Amino acid sequence: MTQTSTPQAFHVDVGDLQFCVETRGNPEGEPVLFVMGLGAQMTLWPEALLEQYVSEGYRVIRFDNRDIGLSSHLKDRLKGHPMAVMARARMGLNVPAPYTLQDMAADVCGIMDAMQLNSCHLVGVSMGGMITQLVAANWPERVRSATLIMTSTNSPRLPIPKPSLIVRLAGIGSRGNDEDTVVARSMDFWKLIQSPDFPSRDDELRERITVNYRRSYHPAGILRQTRAILATGSLSSATRRIRQPVAVIHGKADPLVRPAAAEQLGYLMPHARVELIEGMGHDLPQPLLPRFAEIGFETMGRAR
Repeated sequence: MTQTSTPQAFHVDVGDLQFCVETRGNPEGEPVLFVMGLGAQMTLWPEALLEQYVSEGYRVIRFDNRDIGLSSHLKDRLKGHPMAVMARARMGLNVPAPYTLQDMAADVCGIMDAMQLNSCHLVGVSMGGMITQLVAANWPERVRSATLIMTSTNSPRLPIPKPSLIVRLAGIGSRGNDEDTVVARSMDFWKLIQSPDFPSRDDELRERITVNYRRSYHPAGILRQTRAILATGSLSSATRRIRQPVAVIHGKADPLVRPAAAEQLGYLMPHARVELIEGMGHDLPQPLLPRFAEIGFETMGRAR
């Protein structure tokens, strides 16, 4: 297999936006594009997971979504109280937003264009899994396979997150943007959503959060990404159109995106491999990374 290469980071232009992109692995290998979730920088993809793909000879690509990390930050102001907006989305009503997940899916295609990639395997987590569904459905020629981790169709009919998480997602709670306050608040949140059978050590969790805070901290972007999810509505009609090889990986203990979401994805895509994992919450725990990679490799193999 090709030896691990040093990751290379750079920016690409997509319309009026710039995206921070990193690539590693075999430059001639099949490209695998990793799409991160809500409010999360690309650096939250575990290095150990990426290196498993590199060791198999793939070209591994990750990027910061719009409004997060080192990609372009927008300046649009949001209208409406967060809880009222969430209620409107739950009722299937129109929600005002500067952009939607459709725009973020177009970003993915724009990044592929900038890198002169006709198609990629996609691995999407949480919101990134929603974006991946839209790319696979609306630009099928660009997606070789899709590995969807702890994600959903965003249907308002799905079970809601635990109440303690809804308040956090609405941006309600403790204030303060200094490092100590943000790290403490983020640690509390991660402990609510992490895998109960595979908890992170406090020192490792604190270090990861601190490193990402120092790389970039942009809370307004997180709120706009949240609004994009609410404004997009259900993806079910798009998900039904996906014909590429698909894997669905989901934790049975996920308090944020409940396991029923994975079951619905399996119903809408009968050809998908659905893996519900005991003791997994809404994170990417180190002990499960080899299993994630194995499922991803099998899914990509079905595309050949």
